[in-house]
Amino acid sequence: MQPPATGNSWLGLTDQVLPVGAVYEWCLQPQCGAVVLFSGIVRDHAVDERGALRAGVSHLTYEAYDEQVVPAFVAIEAELRTRWPETGRVALLHRTGRLELTESSVVVAVSAPHRGEAFEAGRFAIDALKASAPIWKHEVWAGGSDWGTGAHEVVSPSKVPQVRS
Repeated sequence: MQPPATGNSWLGLTDQVLPVGAVYEWCLQPQCGAVVLFSGIVRDHAVDERGALRAGVSHLTYEAYDEQVVPAFVAIEAELRTRWPETGRVALLHRTGRLELTESSVVVAVSAPHRGEAFEAGRFAIDALKASAPIWKHEVWAGGSDWGTGAHEVVSPSKVPQVRS
């Protein structure tokens, strides 16, 4: 997965390892004093819908409605740029397939002139991605396997609340 040759958007879905370092480098721009990068990684535990610990997670498998993911990312970016119009570059990348412990499943990065805007826009981007993109995870742990908890209706990015830093 390579950064785009032009433009300020890097949006994609892949079954390949996510290029976390390349995303950060791509976001660097002279007019932006801040880059916020979030990388969600596979951890060794999860919590079920009742709050009980699922210890010993060994891996996750992500599936997506491929044809709808990038359009959802486009809508997220459009809403982000409406809320933070001075945003520089935006990257929204998600991985599908089997992922092992410590592998990145999602990378969100935002560059902006100032840190406050970058943090707020980055937080919005990951929250909107989780709420708006048709992507599902299947967890395998020591005691069994199941789809990830927290299933919900997909919502428009405009309905995702803004969290202030």
